[in-house]
Amino acid sequence: MNEIPEATREPDEPGLAKLVGSVVRDLREKSGLSMRELAKRAGISQPFLSQIERGVSAPSMITTYRLASALDVTPGDLLPAPVTDRVTVVRADEGLRLPVADRADAAVGRALHMRPNSPLEVIEYLVEPGQFIGGWFESTGVTGVYVVSGHLDVELVGAGKIRLGPRDFVNFPSTMRDRWHLVDNEPAHVLLVIAQPA
Repeated sequence: MNEIPEATREPDEPGLAKLVGSVVRDLREKSGLSMRELAKRAGISQPFLSQIERGVSAPSMITTYRLASALDVTPGDLLPAPVTDRVTVVRADEGLRLPVADRADAAVGRALHMRPNSPLEVIEYLVEPGQFIGGWFESTGVTGVYVVSGHLDVELVGAGKIRLGPRDFVNFPSTMRDRWHLVDNEPAHVLLVIAQPA
């Protein structure tokens, strides 16, 4: 049986923030948007956008999706291209760390699959009590939420709360605004899958 060669390690967090910032700046300039206009479309402040473009701050998941929508690209297009297009192995200690929101107490996800020109995004969350996960989120395409362990309430505008336990799965149009809540303040291990329109 052939062994898959080790993938080249991805850049460290500060290096990755600089790469993401450079991609955002290049896409903004190609779109002919001023920094002020892109910030307005993405619902963030111009100083914060400047920090992202300079690599001083890394965007959260919510900000990444807002920037992608404002630039008319997929969220994966804002990330640097992987070394290989064919086989990617993400080890347990690897993967881009992606906070849910731009706040210190936000839960931090681990992007297992989020790359340029790919309609599929897979992000793992190990949510601990006290971490913020309750922000409203929406995107394009189809969203799936799979609970590996623990319990999670997924609140959907127009559909109410759906309680998920271990090995439960729900999917819905990503245009339905959703937010998550831990149940009984217990930790949960969750996989978020988003399929962007092709």
